[in-house]
Amino acid sequence: MKYKQRNMSMGLRPLTLLIRNLLLQRGTIRRMTSEIDKEELKKRLTPLQWHVTQEKGTERPFSGCYNKFYERGTYTCIICDQELFSSDTKYDSGCGWPAFNEVLDQGRVKLTKDTSNFGGNLLLLIANPDMVRTEVTCSKCGSHLGHVFNDGPKPTRKRFCINSASISFHSAGEEKKTPS
Repeated sequence: MKYKQRNMSMGLRPLTLLIRNLLLQRGTIRRMTSEIDKEELKKRLTPLQWHVTQEKGTERPFSGCYNKFYERGTYTCIICDQELFSSDTKYDSGCGWPAFNEVLDQGRVKLTKDTSNFGGNLLLLIANPDMVRTEVTCSKCGSHLGHVFNDGPKPTRKRFCINSASISFHSAGEEKKTPS
């Protein structure tokens, strides 16, 4: 069972990760993939986390716990704990969601064109091609994280607009798990 990372004491987290990694190596627990046990996941997540990550929802602007949060550390996927963003690339874009101008590694996210805001109206899509968004999902488990836009600060000009409900935060200095 995965515990809420931000509420776990610093002393238990390394031990929990060690046990989890040993169980993964032995095959006792299954890796998070597209074969995630949806019922178990639904019990573990809040209704908002489920809506955002599994139904491609969006939390209300300025409501997420990481919007005005600036501690040093790493942000991970709430579902599979893959490291995604560093606090070094986080900035206040004023959009109401946590914004990052870079991913830790491009292979950790999948970018897909998203035309869902047109509701299938092809004329609206043709008339407004610049309104096509790019969805950001976790490359490891496929969870919806948010969207990326090309209106961020230099040098990348990227604004990864990420829902707080889709990520966890790990403070700097906290022992990180080894990549599996």
